[in-house]
Amino acid sequence: MQMKILLMGIVLFLSYSFPINAQYAKQDSTYKKCFIGSTFFILGNLSSTNRPDFVQLNLGYRITGKDVVSLELKTWKYAWPLGIPYGPSYEAPEEKFPGYIREYGFALAYQHYWWKGLYSGIHIMNAWQSFINETGRKIDDGFQVFNTYRLGYHLKLFKDRFFIEPSIAITHRPYHTEMPDSFKQLDDKWSKFFIGEPGLHFGFNF
Repeated sequence: MQMKILLMGIVLFLSYSFPINAQYAKQDSTYKKCFIGSTFFILGNLSSTNRPDFVQLNLGYRITGKDVVSLELKTWKYAWPLGIPYGPSYEAPEEKFPGYIREYGFALAYQHYWWKGLYSGIHIMNAWQSFINETGRKIDDGFQVFNTYRLGYHLKLFKDRFFIEPSIAITHRPYHTEMPDSFKQLDDKWSKFFIGEPGLHFGFNF
């Protein structure tokens, strides 16, 4: 939770430190069509508790000034069910898996810009899972589809060389294979949706 507060602080700092420009005009053909980036969620790797060992690489292409597609390559691990809302149960010891889940996957994302830098997006991730017990031994494999429905704002920085995108999202797991029973009992207690996931993507245009 402390890391999420830090991320929101970074958003506010950058929003006030740099001029905000409108999103690429529909008739403008001079903007850079490609970008590479990631997310500031990687700062969670600095945490001493519940470290996600998170890596993400985004490769994107601007079809038009208002329509963007991208490929996200990512891996991370987590030790609590993803549907636990913010509150007393979030990362509570009694809700922790007997081990953790490591995921490797890719997401296909589409963003549409509605007004200036305001956008909505959908990210559909295919994730291959390894279930690791408390002794560090893999006990099973799995697969899930993990969707993210995002509302955010695109901020151009340094004459459009870089950008950041603060956002808020709803995540949804529409499908996953059967979990090991010790993981399933905890996961089944919670929703397949999570509402209010903050995001802060960044990238370099070329």
